[in-house]
Amino acid sequence: MNGLSTALIVVGLFLVGGVVSFSKQKLPKGVIAVLGIGAAMCLAAGVLRLEV
Repeated sequence: MNGLSTALIVVGLFLVGGVVSFSKQKLPKGVIAVLGIGAAMCLAAGVLRLEV
């Protein structure tokens, strides 16, 4: 696991936490959707960069 893939996975998990927090606060669905898409892209990029 290199540094960039680790950083992308950590950022993706941080954004997932933001999605959960924002949904509990009943923020607009558009904000939650954009944050969720960003989290999914970060996690996917991090996983795809893993050298297994």
